[in-house]
Formats: sequence, C-alpha cells, structure tokens
Amino acid sequence: MSLSADEYKQQGNTAFSSKEYEKAIDLFTKAIEVSETPNHVLYSNRSATYASMKKFGEALKDADECTKINPTWSKGYNRKGAAHFGLGDLDEAETAYKKALELDANNKAAQDGLDQVRRTQESRQAQPDLGLSKLFADPNLIENLKKNPKTTELMKDPTLVAKLIGYKANPQSIVDEEDKDKAEADKAKAEGNKAYKAHNFDEAIAQYNKAWDLYKDITYLNNRSAAEFEKGDYETAINTLTEAVEQGRDLRADYKIIAKSFARMGNSYYKLNDLNKAIEFYQKSLTEHRTADILTKLRNTEKELKTKEAEEYINPEKAEEARLEGKEYFTKGDWPKAVEAYTEMIKRAPEDARGYSNRAAALAKLMSFPSAIEDCDKAIQKDPNFIRAYIRKATAQIAVKEFSSALETLDIARTKDAETNNGTSAKEIDQLYYKASAQRFQPAEGNETPEQVYQRAMKDPEVQRIMQDPVIQSILSQAQSDPAALQEHMKNPEVFKKIQTLIAAGIIQTGRR
Repeated sequence: MSLSADEYKQQGNTAFSSKEYEKAIDLFTKAIEVSETPNHVLYSNRSATYASMKKFGEALKDADECTKINPTWSKGYNRKGAAHFGLGDLDEAETAYKKALELDANNKAAQDGLDQVRRTQESRQAQPDLGLSKLFADPNLIENLKKNPKTTELMKDPTLVAKLIGYKANPQSIVDEEDKDKAEADKAKAEGNKAYKAHNFDEAIAQYNKAWDLYKDITYLNNRSAAEFEKGDYETAINTLTEAVEQGRDLRADYKIIAKSFARMGNSYYKLNDLNKAIEFYQKSLTEHRTADILTKLRNTEKELKTKEAEEYINPEKAEEARLEGKEYFTKGDWPKAVEAYTEMIKRAPEDARGYSNRAAALAKLMSFPSAIEDCDKAIQKDPNFIRAYIRKATAQIAVKEFSSALETLDIARTKDAETNNGTSAKEIDQLYYKASAQRFQPAEGNETPEQVYQRAMKDPEVQRIMQDPVIQSILSQAQSDPAALQEHMKNPEVFKKIQTLIAAGIIQTGRR
C-alpha cells in the first residue's frame, strides 16, 4: 500500500536525523512523486540532504525548485545559500542569504550563513599570492593571450608583454608592485584628509582621485563622496557612491565599507529631500551591516516621510466633501461607511475637531465605545470648547459603565457650556448626568424599602463624604421646611453635583424616582 506524501516526509526526516542520507533522499523523492501539488518543503528537505552528502549541484537544483514554488519562503534561500557556498560561489551564496534575511530578518540560520560567507571572502582577500603562481605557471600563457580575441590588441603593447614576462618569472612582484601602489595611494588619501579637514574640498577631491587612480580601494571613493557632500554636490556624491558599490562588488570589498557607501547615498538623498530613496539606501546599508546610527536614521526618516505624506494630503475642500458624505451615510444608518468617510475627513483636515467627534458618533453606533471615547478625547484636544464632543464622550462612558468618569466629563461640559455657549446644552447635559448617576446606584434587586436604599447608599465613599459635609447638611435641613430653597442652592455647580449624587443614590427622594 502506497504511503501519503506526509508519511514519506516524516520517514525521510527520521532517516535524515539518523544520517541515513541515501535513504532520506529516496523517501523525500517518493514524497515529491506522490504529492498532489508541488511542495516547496519537500524540495527543501531533499536539498538539505544532498548538501549533507556534499552533492551541492543536486542541492542547488532542489533549492531553485523550492524557491520557484514558494518565492516568499525565507528558508528556501537558506538552501540556495548553502548550496552555492558548497560550490564555492561566494557571491551567489551572499545574495541568497541576503534574500532570506529580507524575507525574515529573524532568520538566524541565514545570518549565520551570511557571516560564514563573509569570513571566507575576507580570508580569500587576505591571501597574498592571489593564485598568481598557478596562473603564470602556464608555459603557453603569453601565446594564448596573443591568440585570444579579447586580449589580442592589448598584447601588441611591448611594454605590457615585457611586464607579463617579468611577472611570469616572479609572480610575487605583482603583489610587491601593488603594495607600492597602495602605499602611494594612502599618502594621497592622507593629503586628501588634511584638505578635507581644512574645508578645502576641491583639493581633497583631487587627492582622493589620485589615490583611486593609484590603487582600487573603494574607501577612496567613499572619501571623495564625503567631500562632494560637504560641497553640496549631492547628486555627484550619489554617482561616486554608486561607482563605489559597483567596484566594491567586483573587488569583493569588505561589506562594512559597502554598507558605508549605501548609508552615504541615503544621506545624500535625504539632503535632496527624496525621503523614499533615502529610506531605500538606509535599508540597503543595514542589509550589509547593521549599526545603531543608521537604524536610527532609518526610523527617523520613515517617521518624517509619514508626517510629510500626511501634510501633503491635507485639503479642506476634500475634507468637507468627506464630512458631507459621512453625514449621508450616518443618516442612512450605514455606520461602517460613515466611519470610513469621517476617517478620510480626519486625514484631509486633521486639526478639525468635528471629524473626530463625528467618527465617535458612528463608532458608538457600532458599539465600539472605547474607540469612540478615544476620538472624543482627540476632538477635545483640538477644540477644548467643543461641547458636543464632551456629550458624546460621556454617553460612551455611560455605555461602558464608567459612571464616575462620565460625571466628571459632564461637569466639565456644563462649565464649558455656561462659559462659551450660554448654557444652550444644559438640559441635555443634566439629563445625561441624571442617567449616569441613576445607573451608578442602580440596585441589584428591585422593591427596596427606604431603609434598605439608605443603607446601600451609605456604603458608597462619595455619598459618605457628601453626607458629612456641613454645608450639605444645612441645605438638606433647610429644604425640609422650604423645598424651593433647594433649587436655588443647586445653581451652585458644586452643590448641584452633590445633590444629584444624593438623588441618584436614593438619599433624596424625587418624583422621578
């Protein structure tokens, strides 16, 4: 009886763990054959097995198939990186591991693989012979170069031929000559640095050019770009740095130096106010080598771009269109569309308190009371005298049983209404105040006796404080003989608040209760 793809896969994993690689290959192959659809994980597992057997060519084929089936799966590029590394293709391995990290920055295996590739690259760069002995050991080297179409013209230069014959006799002389060139280049660089510090940027650029002509180290190009940057020639600096990266790839330069090139390109684009490009090159720099400084620049630029885009989006006319559209949806009872329209209004006019208040009303209809309260707070922040925002906030607070908070909101609303609005909304505020107070002290069971109501109310700390207030005691005593006096005292906001609390608690009986 044939097994399923998953069963073959599990058996293959077991064989791999036991280092039975031939058996694992057979089982993964069977899993691939019976799988109903192409499965990237199966190709990944077989690629890992081939790599363990040092069969890197086969490992690469399976890794390629894996990433073809699922190009967004980070682990597939781990397999490509490992296969390329095994084949000695360090540049391709580096590219694969970087792609894996682009897809998943927390892919530790990819980061470890990339670090190994870079250590190997650095080790190769440190080799003094550079494989020259093997190259010049060919007895037919000169004749082959003369016959090769790509080098035929070059070999007509007798000076070059003489040099090659000398190198053939002593390959190490190339290294010695390079060392001399490097020393001269570093002298020019030092002169460039001196001129740079003196703000003589044209002289600095000339010296860095001299250094680059003498010896190909992209550090000299990076330095030249710094001088161009200080001159304000940002586009020239970008061109220099582009050359530095391209040459650096060919020369297999240290990834930290290439990271610096990308970072300076980001700085130049930032100066040109091209924030998208600045972000792009800061990200490239961090892919090469992560530093806290560039990460901070990236985060700050991203934040600045978001602010800039929001500011560019502001349009009062479009905001008014969105407000009217939201009002229409609200009237029809299409609350989600109303929220969407009011959100657009807020983006178009972020300083208009009405957008937040209107969206709060729609959110409340959707029973999203915490979000409604948050929007009301934003509306109040934009316009502290916006009475409707206080009323909507208190209504939402009552809905989530935040009665004390609702009463505090209504107290502020009442004061603001009296100061700026001649008390126009006083009746609505008082009704909400009574509602919040009544629900705050609503009994768990009905049909309480007056004594039970009193006992329950007196357990509330605020009620206790009010009843111990000498002023309130005097007012209550006076009200027993002259009920109309109570109404007069309630014109005082503080007294009003305390009396309303006692009414809600049932201490003072009214016709409404």
